[in-house]
Amino acid sequence: MSESISYDLIVIGAGQGGGPLAGTAADHGLSSALIEHRHVGGTCVNRGCTPTKTMIASARVAHLARRAEDYGVETGDISIDLETVRQRKRDIVESFRSGSRKSVEETEGLDLIEGKGRFVDASTVEVDLNGGGTRTLIADRIVINTGARPAIPPIDGLNEVDFLTSTTIMELSSVPDHLLILGGGYIGLEFGQMFRRFGSEVTIVDRGEHILGREDENVAEALEEILREDGIRILNETGITAVEQQGDSIVASLDGTEAPSQIEGDELLVAAGRRPNTDDLNPEAAGVETNERGFIPVNNRLETEVDHVYAIGDVTGGPAFTHVSYDDYRIVRDNMLDEAGPADSGSPATTDDRIVSYTLFTDPQLGRVGLTEEQARDEGLNVEVAQMPMTHVARALEVNESRGLMKAVVDAETKQLLGAAILGIEGGEVMSILQTAMMGDLPVTQLKEAPYAHPTLAESLNNLFAGIEA
Repeated sequence: MSESISYDLIVIGAGQGGGPLAGTAADHGLSSALIEHRHVGGTCVNRGCTPTKTMIASARVAHLARRAEDYGVETGDISIDLETVRQRKRDIVESFRSGSRKSVEETEGLDLIEGKGRFVDASTVEVDLNGGGTRTLIADRIVINTGARPAIPPIDGLNEVDFLTSTTIMELSSVPDHLLILGGGYIGLEFGQMFRRFGSEVTIVDRGEHILGREDENVAEALEEILREDGIRILNETGITAVEQQGDSIVASLDGTEAPSQIEGDELLVAAGRRPNTDDLNPEAAGVETNERGFIPVNNRLETEVDHVYAIGDVTGGPAFTHVSYDDYRIVRDNMLDEAGPADSGSPATTDDRIVSYTLFTDPQLGRVGLTEEQARDEGLNVEVAQMPMTHVARALEVNESRGLMKAVVDAETKQLLGAAILGIEGGEVMSILQTAMMGDLPVTQLKEAPYAHPTLAESLNNLFAGIEA
């Protein structure tokens, strides 16, 4: 074993939680080591949010160009140069990545160690350096932020075909004629609509009764209707049992009652969930347990069962969103560095009262926060439901973007908002207004009377809650 180097803090993984935590600790005088074997910035910057939303923007421009006549604008034929789309994506990723790396490198007291780390014991991490050799680190506190990667299901023949993942699909240099997608979750839907707008025929194969299995059925069905309107084929309650390469095509065998026995495409995207990056971490050497799926369980302060070892971000199996990972950083920061908790209360920061929100970047967006109607009723809550189609939103009609609906779940006694789904133009932004109301305990009876500027999407909340009586 190489000579050991001691630190106050070791962070394994330079994602959106780990990087800021290591930097903040160093700013507070703690000697810190940040281990990263690929790129600083984690999934979000390098393989997730940044590149996908950059490409989605290109797809939306193509969509609007084809709709130009609806607005009285004449255009010529629309074509897609996927290599240019790809290069734009690469340039933005490199800009964000280099900025994150520069911030780390310029932080005094923080060492960036490039390699793959694994536990030797509860206080020791050995790093296989990217440049060769090993380095052994010791610290009183260790934070695991190793993230997750695409899960590959056990399908006959899958390892013998050149299938795509959410990472590799963004490196295609030409638009597929027919893109097959396994999975009707966030990743499959975003890429499905994107490549449909680039010009591909798209078929989505999903096991559930409807896409987005954790959403209320009427919300999911509304999005399904939109995607089908865009020309996407969705096969519900269907699975892929086997795949085979036949020349330049991939032939998938299906098992759905309403599906054909086989379907053929020239590319297959596997978007069947994520698995944690704990395989090479050797957590058992530190006494850190993993569950049956490989995720690391933590308590409400993001502590593992091993004193002084924390886990944050996707590796915990919690909501796999960048903003949740960053909030994990805040919680560990406040507790580890003994900073003031919420409202300077002095109480420990925890995940207990965290209001989880997210946005699915289909077009229109689906902004979601809090409980669904089904979840609220399953919890035995007395609820009122406010719902309105986007065709009742003046701003959406003015810009000819009136697909979708707004739905909110309200506590019938307190009139506090329990959750909402905004499937509509800029749904994520409208949802964020509702999230802010939830954070401030503002009853919806005040939202329905708020003098929002006209004509904005925000003022649609007046009408959404018009039927909720104080």
